[in-house]
Amino acid sequence: MNAATSGAAHWPVAIGQAAERAGVSARMVRHYESLGLLPPVARTDGGYRQYTEADVHTLRFIRRARDLGFSMDEIAQLLGLWQDKQRASAQVKQIAQKHIASLTERIAAMQAMQRSLQALVACCHGDERPDCPILDDLAAE
Repeated sequence: MNAATSGAAHWPVAIGQAAERAGVSARMVRHYESLGLLPPVARTDGGYRQYTEADVHTLRFIRRARDLGFSMDEIAQLLGLWQDKQRASAQVKQIAQKHIASLTERIAAMQAMQRSLQALVACCHGDERPDCPILDDLAAE
Protein backbone atom coordinates (compact mmCIF):
# COMPACT_ATOMS: atom_id res chain seq x y z
CA MET A 1 0.00 0.00 0.00
CA ASN A 2 1.40 3.40 -0.96
CA ALA A 3 1.19 6.68 0.94
CA ALA A 4 -1.75 7.94 -1.09
CA THR A 5 -3.87 4.90 -0.27
CA SER A 6 -2.72 4.32 3.29
CA GLY A 7 -3.72 7.82 4.38
CA ALA A 8 -0.15 8.70 5.38
CA ALA A 9 1.17 11.41 3.10
CA HIS A 10 4.91 11.63 2.67
CA TRP A 11 6.17 14.93 1.31
CA PRO A 12 7.70 16.02 -0.93
CA VAL A 13 6.40 13.94 -3.85
CA ALA A 14 7.36 13.54 -7.49
CA ILE A 15 5.35 15.13 -10.28
CA GLY A 16 3.30 12.00 -10.98
CA GLN A 17 2.14 11.71 -7.39
CA ALA A 18 1.46 15.44 -7.13
CA ALA A 19 -0.58 15.32 -10.32
CA GLU A 20 -2.54 12.29 -9.14
CA ARG A 21 -3.27 13.84 -5.74
CA ALA A 22 -4.42 17.06 -7.40
CA GLY A 23 -6.50 15.34 -10.06
CA VAL A 24 -4.56 16.71 -13.03
CA SER A 25 -2.02 15.31 -15.47
CA ALA A 26 1.73 15.73 -15.08
CA ARG A 27 1.66 17.60 -18.39
CA MET A 28 -0.77 20.12 -16.91
CA VAL A 29 1.40 20.53 -13.80
CA ARG A 30 4.32 21.48 -16.04
CA HIS A 31 2.03 23.80 -18.04
CA TYR A 32 0.81 25.58 -14.89
CA GLU A 33 4.43 25.98 -13.80
CA SER A 34 5.38 27.45 -17.18
CA LEU A 35 2.54 29.97 -16.87
CA GLY A 36 3.72 30.95 -13.39
CA LEU A 37 0.52 29.73 -11.72
CA LEU A 38 2.59 27.34 -9.65
CA PRO A 39 5.86 28.71 -8.29
CA PRO A 40 9.06 26.91 -9.24
CA VAL A 41 9.45 23.82 -7.09
CA ALA A 42 12.50 22.31 -5.47
CA ARG A 43 14.44 19.72 -7.44
CA THR A 44 16.49 16.73 -6.46
CA ASP A 45 20.18 16.52 -7.35
CA GLY A 46 19.03 14.52 -10.36
CA GLY A 47 16.74 17.33 -11.49
CA TYR A 48 13.42 15.73 -10.54
CA ARG A 49 10.72 18.10 -9.34
CA GLN A 50 9.66 17.75 -5.71
CA TYR A 51 6.18 18.97 -4.74
CA THR A 52 5.00 19.90 -1.28
CA GLU A 53 1.54 19.57 0.19
CA ALA A 54 1.06 23.32 -0.42
CA ASP A 55 1.94 22.83 -4.10
CA VAL A 56 -0.68 20.09 -4.42
CA HIS A 57 -3.22 22.33 -2.66
CA THR A 58 -2.47 25.05 -5.21
CA LEU A 59 -2.87 22.55 -8.06
CA ARG A 60 -6.27 21.55 -6.68
CA PHE A 61 -7.25 25.23 -6.54
CA ILE A 62 -6.24 25.65 -10.19
CA ARG A 63 -8.09 22.48 -11.22
CA ARG A 64 -11.29 23.59 -9.48
CA ALA A 65 -11.07 27.05 -11.07
CA ARG A 66 -10.58 25.41 -14.48
CA ASP A 67 -13.58 23.14 -13.78
CA LEU A 68 -15.63 26.32 -13.29
CA GLY A 69 -14.39 27.67 -16.62
CA PHE A 70 -12.16 30.49 -15.41
CA SER A 71 -9.49 31.60 -17.87
CA MET A 72 -5.81 31.28 -17.04
CA ASP A 73 -5.62 35.05 -16.49
CA GLU A 74 -8.58 34.91 -14.12
CA ILE A 75 -7.03 31.96 -12.31
CA ALA A 76 -3.79 33.90 -11.90
CA GLN A 77 -5.76 36.78 -10.38
CA LEU A 78 -7.73 34.45 -8.11
CA LEU A 79 -4.55 32.69 -6.98
CA GLY A 80 -2.99 36.02 -6.08
CA LEU A 81 -6.07 36.97 -4.09
CA TRP A 82 -6.23 33.54 -2.42
CA GLN A 83 -2.63 33.87 -1.31
CA ASP A 84 -3.14 37.46 -0.09
CA LYS A 85 -4.78 37.13 3.31
CA GLN A 86 -5.33 40.92 3.38
CA ARG A 87 -7.40 40.92 0.18
CA ALA A 88 -10.89 42.32 -0.04
CA SER A 89 -13.47 39.70 -0.93
CA ALA A 90 -15.05 42.32 -3.21
CA GLN A 91 -12.18 41.77 -5.66
CA VAL A 92 -12.88 38.04 -5.77
CA LYS A 93 -16.61 38.62 -6.19
CA GLN A 94 -15.99 41.04 -9.06
CA ILE A 95 -13.94 38.44 -10.95
CA ALA A 96 -16.63 35.80 -10.36
CA GLN A 97 -19.42 38.16 -11.46
CA LYS A 98 -17.59 39.02 -14.69
CA HIS A 99 -17.16 35.30 -15.31
CA ILE A 100 -20.88 34.69 -14.70
CA ALA A 101 -21.72 37.42 -17.24
CA SER A 102 -19.40 35.80 -19.78
CA LEU A 103 -20.94 32.38 -19.15
CA THR A 104 -24.43 33.85 -19.54
CA GLU A 105 -23.48 35.30 -22.94
CA ARG A 106 -21.93 32.03 -24.09
CA ILE A 107 -24.95 30.02 -22.92
CA ALA A 108 -27.30 32.36 -24.81
CA ALA A 109 -25.20 32.02 -27.97
CA MET A 110 -25.19 28.23 -27.65
CA GLN A 111 -28.96 28.17 -27.10
CA ALA A 112 -29.40 30.24 -30.27
CA MET A 113 -27.22 27.74 -32.16
CA GLN A 114 -29.29 24.90 -30.74
CA ARG A 115 -32.56 26.53 -31.87
CA SER A 116 -31.16 27.12 -35.36
CA LEU A 117 -30.00 23.53 -35.67
CA GLN A 118 -33.30 22.19 -34.33
CA ALA A 119 -35.17 24.20 -36.97
CA LEU A 120 -32.88 22.89 -39.71
CA VAL A 121 -33.23 19.30 -38.51
CA ALA A 122 -37.00 19.69 -38.43
CA CYS A 123 -36.93 20.78 -42.10
CA CYS A 124 -34.76 17.84 -43.18
CA HIS A 125 -36.64 14.75 -44.34
CA GLY A 126 -33.76 12.47 -43.41
CA ASP A 127 -34.64 10.06 -46.19
CA GLU A 128 -32.99 8.79 -49.37
CA ARG A 129 -33.45 12.06 -51.24
CA PRO A 130 -30.30 14.13 -51.83
CA ASP A 131 -31.85 17.50 -50.98
CA CYS A 132 -30.95 18.60 -47.46
CA PRO A 133 -31.89 21.92 -45.88
CA ILE A 134 -29.07 21.50 -43.34
CA LEU A 135 -26.39 21.40 -46.04
CA ASP A 136 -28.17 24.14 -48.01
CA ASP A 137 -28.06 26.42 -44.97
CA LEU A 138 -24.38 25.66 -44.33
CA ALA A 139 -23.57 26.45 -47.97
CA ALA A 140 -25.56 29.71 -48.02
CA GLU A 141 -23.62 32.91 -48.27
